[in-house]
Amino acid sequence: MDTKVISTGIRYTNLPESYVRPESERPKLSEVEVCEDVPVIDMGCGDRASIIHQIGDACRAYGFFQVLNHGVSKEGVEEMQGVAKEFFRLPVEEKMKLYSDDPSKTMRLSTSFNVRKEKVHNWRDYLRLHCYPAEKYVPEWPSNPSSFK
Repeated sequence: MDTKVISTGIRYTNLPESYVRPESERPKLSEVEVCEDVPVIDMGCGDRASIIHQIGDACRAYGFFQVLNHGVSKEGVEEMQGVAKEFFRLPVEEKMKLYSDDPSKTMRLSTSFNVRKEKVHNWRDYLRLHCYPAEKYVPEWPSNPSSFK
């Protein structure tokens, strides 16, 4: 593959070899169980100790959880999704200005967690952004699209 990201606009007819996992590493769908009781954590309950305990339990038992009353409006979420779509629709040359295979960078575009060590990559691109404290990290965030920051 010529570029190091997959969000190039190219329509692939075959999966590039660097994204094909050996069968022994692929999920066995016949062994996947239905999860009908995903942990739901209410961030607005006011009991910080209880929230922390629930998060710990959910992480140990399931590895994930759903959050309610997190304080981010539906409009805010939709706006973030819109800006992300706008970013990933940029020309590949523009996005590649942010590409890095250094997993220690606080802001980088990549396709895998550690491209240098992985033999098989994940079929996705992501933009890693550290966010807290905002005044430390926002200045390094992308300026294109202009709505990003």
